[in-house]
Amino acid sequence: MQTSSFPFSTVGIAGLGLIGATLAKAVRINIGCTVFADDIDDSVLYRAEDDGLISGRLVNERISECDLFLLALYPEDAVSWLRQHAPAIRKGAVVVDCCGVKRYVMEPMNALAAQYGFVYAGGHPMTGREFSGYAASDAHLCDGAYMILADPPEACIEPLEAFFKALGFKGLQLTTAEEHDRIIAYTSQLAHLLASAYILSPTSTEHLGFSAGGFRSMTRVAYLNEKMWTELFLENADYLADEIGGLRERLAAFEKSIRDKDADALRALLKEGRERKETLEGWNRDDT
Repeated sequence: MQTSSFPFSTVGIAGLGLIGATLAKAVRINIGCTVFADDIDDSVLYRAEDDGLISGRLVNERISECDLFLLALYPEDAVSWLRQHAPAIRKGAVVVDCCGVKRYVMEPMNALAAQYGFVYAGGHPMTGREFSGYAASDAHLCDGAYMILADPPEACIEPLEAFFKALGFKGLQLTTAEEHDRIIAYTSQLAHLLASAYILSPTSTEHLGFSAGGFRSMTRVAYLNEKMWTELFLENADYLADEIGGLRERLAAFEKSIRDKDADALRALLKEGRERKETLEGWNRDDT
């Protein structure tokens, strides 16, 4: 365990679900600074205290002690939490949300930062798993992942990069709120929606004995938290709807080639997909 050499000696975490508890564990193991936490579920806070994960609860009188806040809540809850507690956050403290959409949260959070004098950056840790909640958290879930920061103030980039790298993240991916929501609609939201649509086929109930790795890969993220994902989908409805429309067009091209028994058209579509995947895999190998 390191001693904290960062500007952040005391971290407040709102939300001890999968992401919040994962970040808390990574902070305690890798940095060892003081962690206070808040959660709507008292039993989760009791467990975190019993596990030695947190130093105490993020009650009002402790908010002013924190140098850094990580808001690991659903977007609507994150905005509500910050509105409620912004007056107690000391000037110069850094607030980073961990929400899966950025435009929805960043406008009100930037306004609160300007009003109360703290520093705010829109964040999104690119890590997770199909299971949710405190019990699914893992200190090593951050290892090798990117931490997205959208429109961060220049002064906080270097300390946040050092902080998140110490937790195991590979580094920062800097972007804008608009660009984040456009790309995440494809890389994350469409994938979850597609898995849900795929598994809703009546044939899914007959898969035993007829499925292998392809079925498991396609359906893994259908095991999702429908409350959270409904919120994320609707708060990014424009970009997600565009991605659904594009997917529908591509599927229609596949359907036509199959119904028409047009081997040349089908082969060309499959070849284009394979070549795109090979190109992307090359990018991944070069990304060091």
